[in-house]
Amino acid sequence: MPSKSNKKTINLALQGGGAHGAFTWGVLDRLLEDGRLEIAAISGTSAGAMNAAALADGLMAGGRREARTRLDELWRAISQMAGVGPLLRGPFAVATGSWGLETSPAYWAFEGMRRIFSPYQFNPFNVNPVREIVAEQVDFERVRSCDQVQLFVSATNVRTGRVRVFDQAEISVDTIMASAALPHVYQAVEIDGESYWDGGFMGNPSLFPLIYNNDCTDLAIVQINPIEREDVPTTPSEIVNRMNEISFNSSLLRELRAISFVTNLIDNGELDDTRHKRMYLHRVPPPKEMVDIGASSKFNAELAFLEHLRDLGRESAAAWLEETYPAVGQYSTIDFEIA
Repeated sequence: MPSKSNKKTINLALQGGGAHGAFTWGVLDRLLEDGRLEIAAISGTSAGAMNAAALADGLMAGGRREARTRLDELWRAISQMAGVGPLLRGPFAVATGSWGLETSPAYWAFEGMRRIFSPYQFNPFNVNPVREIVAEQVDFERVRSCDQVQLFVSATNVRTGRVRVFDQAEISVDTIMASAALPHVYQAVEIDGESYWDGGFMGNPSLFPLIYNNDCTDLAIVQINPIEREDVPTTPSEIVNRMNEISFNSSLLRELRAISFVTNLIDNGELDDTRHKRMYLHRVPPPKEMVDIGASSKFNAELAFLEHLRDLGRESAAAWLEETYPAVGQYSTIDFEIA
């Protein structure tokens, strides 16, 4: 493993996506195992924020090896919760190897309920088992004191509609839950007198904290929500999922366009690169197999599925490292046409 002084540094932007966040678990696991990249800072939303918190906790507790262990323990704890819940695959899905919940009566009952009742009605006591798991698995005092990596967590202010980026000193189980509070599933999370929903609406994830808060010039987006799809959705669940993908990618695309615009101005000599920061952008995209998995699988937290996504993440990260590592610190590898 290269010495720390010889390592390249990178910032990571981690998207949210429910159970599909286990893909990011795999990406982080492979990057930590590889050891060639030093992670300077992470901006995370929803499941991305959970991954970031577990990683920071582990780095402070025992370095890269412990960070990998904490990520593993977090997702296994989430799977244990799912094992006693109603959102499980039906027999047909199990028999055919489908990871979706489309044949689960409990899933369709849940879908129908959340379209008729708000979480304030069907969950008046605001029970959130994920909160309990995160609080148990992550030492937030250690996260806030972490000097190994900077953390930023995004949530959406319900009242103003603006993104709120919580810096490391503010990160707690409340900020993580605010970042993951899908409004049709969870009640808004109140912090300092303001109510917050899922950060994906206005920052999935936010890139600007990674540009202005450290000297690292490379930023890699670990993407869960595909930007493009070949087919037009036709079923109700497919339509809702595509609407969410478009909505949750919109803020990311806006920031990518702004970065691209500034980069072009620098390249054309219209901006002074000693006064304006030039960024090199990269992306770990979701593999086709993951994109093709039904939207209902974002609620499937079975261990076998989470481990499958982890393995896809590890494979994607390994391929990305092989292709992209030489470019880190040299040039962007992202296709700006997607922006």
